[in-house]
Amino acid sequence: MKSSFKQLNLFEAELTHTNPQTIVLPKGYKGLAAFHKYWGKKPIEPLAFLIENLTKKGDIVLDPFLGSGLVAREAAIRQRRFIGIDINPIAIELSNLLIGLPSPNILKEAIDELERSVKSEIYKTYLLEDGKFATHYLWNGNKLNSVWQLSQKMNKNDKRLPTNYDYQLLKEFEAYQPQIPRPIKFFKNSRINTNDSLTLKDLFTGRALHNIDLLLDAIHKQPDTIKSALLLSLTSASGQMSNMVFAITGRGKTKSQPTNKIEVGSWVIGYWRPTLHFEINVWNCFIKRANRLLKSIQEDEFEKCYQVSKRVEDVIYNKAEVAIIQGDNRKILNNCPDGTISLVLTDPPHSDRIPYLELSEMWNSLIDKKSDFSHEIVVSNARIRLKDKKLYLHEMTEFMQTATRILKPSGILALFFNARDAASWKFLQEVIPSSDKLQFQGLFPMNYSANSVVQDNRKGGLKNDFVLIYQKPGNEDKIKLEFLKNLPNWSKEIPNIS
Repeated sequence: MKSSFKQLNLFEAELTHTNPQTIVLPKGYKGLAAFHKYWGKKPIEPLAFLIENLTKKGDIVLDPFLGSGLVAREAAIRQRRFIGIDINPIAIELSNLLIGLPSPNILKEAIDELERSVKSEIYKTYLLEDGKFATHYLWNGNKLNSVWQLSQKMNKNDKRLPTNYDYQLLKEFEAYQPQIPRPIKFFKNSRINTNDSLTLKDLFTGRALHNIDLLLDAIHKQPDTIKSALLLSLTSASGQMSNMVFAITGRGKTKSQPTNKIEVGSWVIGYWRPTLHFEINVWNCFIKRANRLLKSIQEDEFEKCYQVSKRVEDVIYNKAEVAIIQGDNRKILNNCPDGTISLVLTDPPHSDRIPYLELSEMWNSLIDKKSDFSHEIVVSNARIRLKDKKLYLHEMTEFMQTATRILKPSGILALFFNARDAASWKFLQEVIPSSDKLQFQGLFPMNYSANSVVQDNRKGGLKNDFVLIYQKPGNEDKIKLEFLKNLPNWSKEIPNIS
C-alpha cells in the first residue's frame, strides 16, 4: 500500500524553551489554537514544555487520542517526528489543517470567491422590509420575538418587533429539507440533551439549513487543497448558526443592578436548545470564522515542512515526518514495533466526562464523515451504546499495555487525566510503581486556559487536569526528569479520590 504524502517546504524558525511558570497560569488560546472549538482542549504551554524537555529533535512523539490536533502542531514545529491517531473524523481534519496550512493567498481567493457566489443569495433570506438585512432573530420557543439589524452606531444593533413581511419570509423555509448528504445520528443521552429522533431540523431553522446548503455546495466546488479549511470554517461557525445560541438576560442582577438588556450568548457544551435563543445570519457567522483562520495563517511564524502520511510505519522508518491516522488506536498501533516511541503525550477520554463522538456528530455530519461509535473508548450515558465503566476500564488498560510495549527503554508516557470517582482511576493503579514495565514517576496539576475550554458545567465540574508521568525502565538515568520536581505542586502520589 502506497503512502499518501503532502509535500511542504522546510522551515527555518527555531523555538525558545517554554517557561514552566506558564503551566500554572496558561494564557488563553489565540491564533490557530483558537480557531475551532474542541471538547476538553488543553492549553498549549504544558504540551510545548513536555515536548521540549522530554524529547530531542528527531524523536518520535505519539498522541493516540489526537483531539484538537494541538499536540501534532507543537511536536512538528519543534522538529519531532509525530504519529497522531483518533477515531473522531473532525479531529483528523483539524490535525491535518494545523500541520498542513493552506497558502493564505489561495485561502483569501477562495473566501472572496464564496463571497461573490453565495453571500447575496444568503443575504436575501434575511432581507427586511426597508431593504436592510437582519443580523439576528430572537426566538422564545417557536415564537419570533424581535428582529435585529446593524445600527448606524458602532457595534450596536437596532431591534424591532417582527412584521408580517418577516413572517412571510420565514414561512418560505419552514418545510425546507436539508441536502446535507449524511443524516445526523444521535442516541438518547440526557447528559448532552440528545435523543435518537433528533435531526438537523431540530438544531437549525429551515432558513439556516438552506444557507448552510448554499455554503456547502459552493465549498465543494473549490479545489481539494483548500476545501478542508473552508469546511472547518463552516463547522467552526456552525454552533453559532444553530438554535443553541442562548440569550443572556438579567446581566448585573448579582450586583443588585439588573437590566432588561438582552445580549447574544453562544453555543455551549452539549445540544441544549434554550427556549430563549438566537438565530444568527449564517453568512456573518461563516465569514467571521473564515477570516479568523486567514488572519491566523497570515500571522503564523513557521513555514510548513512536513511529509504527512496515513501509516505508522512511514514515520518509524523515516519515510514521513508526520502520520495522521483515523481509527481505533489499539488496532492501528499493532503495526508499531516495540521500543520505538520516545514520548506518548496524550489526553485520553476521561470516563464519562466527554462523549466525544456524540458531541462531534453535528460537525461530522456537515463534513459528511461517518463516526465509528462502536470502537470509541468512552463511558456514555447513552445506554444503547453499552459503553459502561467496566468496558472503559478494560479498554484503557489495553491502551496502557500497548503504550508500554511501544515505548523505548526510558521512554515517557505523559497522560492528561482527571475523573470524579475512584473507579475511573482504577486502571492507573495497575501500572503505578509496583509495575516493572511502566513506572509512575509523579504528577502535577495543569490548569485550563482561562476562558478557553468548554468545561463540564454540571455540579462537581472539574477545573483542572493532572499530568501523570510514567517511565519505562531502561539504561538511561532519570536526570531528564529532575526538572519536573521543580514544577509547582509536583507530587509522587496519585490523588486520593474516594
